[in-house]
Amino acid sequence: MSTLLRIAAAQYPVSEPADWQAVEAQLERWVAKAADDGAHLLVFPEYAAMSLAALFPPAVRGDLQLQLQALQELYAGYQSLHRRLAQQYRLYILAGSFPLRVGEVYRNRAELFAPSGASGWQDKWTMTRFETEQWGISAGRQLKVFDTALGRIGINICYDVEFPLLARAQVEAGAELILAPSCTDTTAGYWRVRLGAQARALENQCVVVQAPLVGEAPWSPAVDVNVGAAGVYTPPDRGLPDHGVLAEGRWNEAEWLHAEIDPQRLLAVRADGQVFNHRDWSRQPGLAGAGMVPVEIETLR
Repeated sequence: MSTLLRIAAAQYPVSEPADWQAVEAQLERWVAKAADDGAHLLVFPEYAAMSLAALFPPAVRGDLQLQLQALQELYAGYQSLHRRLAQQYRLYILAGSFPLRVGEVYRNRAELFAPSGASGWQDKWTMTRFETEQWGISAGRQLKVFDTALGRIGINICYDVEFPLLARAQVEAGAELILAPSCTDTTAGYWRVRLGAQARALENQCVVVQAPLVGEAPWSPAVDVNVGAAGVYTPPDRGLPDHGVLAEGRWNEAEWLHAEIDPQRLLAVRADGQVFNHRDWSRQPGLAGAGMVPVEIETLR
């Protein structure tokens, strides 16, 4: 991780763009603002791409399965837009996740873009009931850590961060930062993701960043209601906030949440903290035969 890492987590609003130019203009405004404020890494929410379905005729955008089919035509442009912005503004961008058709199934895919134009993706592993029962989204089966100029980064998409072994495998592979883009339609859902994010920060003595989709889209059967607040969470220990909340956004506001992370403080906590959660993980009973999820390490520089 770099000497001082400046993160911007988006409380990004679901919208109803009139055309592709409106999509580009809105995203570029957001990226330019975060870049002007000195951010090195931008984190957009889960399913932020679903606003693109507003571009389709009423018969398509009112039907979730037709939306998923039609969205595939926009994926290449969505990729290109984020790649251009990452290169133009010289920063890393985690794009809002996209329901991408891969072979015969759909995956909930989040793609990380580097200033060089390189990119890598992480699919969501753990599907919610809505994704399974109504969307027909399938679970990913590749867990990754991205070796970047900012340090090693893992991605836990929304529900994934509520399960400890995924983040633990990424931390064992060197991740110092876990990104948790989210999309929740109830306050309880937001808190489930937030509590999971804070628990992962505590037990791994790392930083976890939550970035939620916010706002309402009555036209959409998928992202009609979205609630939450962005957060940057740390272990509660020496040199870090006692409550583990480094930064917290305003509830349901469309805004950037900025935070600065000093990686040396995390290293100090792991080496000489009040407790050693990271080191003592293996002391839990029953772990010996559990095995660790394999993690692929990809270079994004």
